[in-house]
Amino acid sequence: MTARIYKPAKTAMQSGHAKTHEWVLDYEPEEPRVVESLMGWTTSGDMKSQIKLRFGTKEEAVAYAERNGIPYEVQEAKPALRRGMSYADNFSFSRCGSWTH
Repeated sequence: MTARIYKPAKTAMQSGHAKTHEWVLDYEPEEPRVVESLMGWTTSGDMKSQIKLRFGTKEEAVAYAERNGIPYEVQEAKPALRRGMSYADNFSFSRCGSWTH
């Protein structure tokens, strides 16, 4: 079973950068999830899918995987393409376009 080491991106519901500075090690699923017939919940017999380890640096995560003999794959973080905007920028005097509805 292969582990992924990656730096998580911020979610769409997040305006700040909390929980995006750490590196995460989690496992690829071994078996697909199935829908439980009685309640309709999704379930899996894969216990390693519940494990998510956090590290301060990529090197710490790689060292942990190598020390414990875990095959891993490192996914590098992609840089943000969009500059951050705030609500106040909509009413700025330096706004390029006119305000229309």
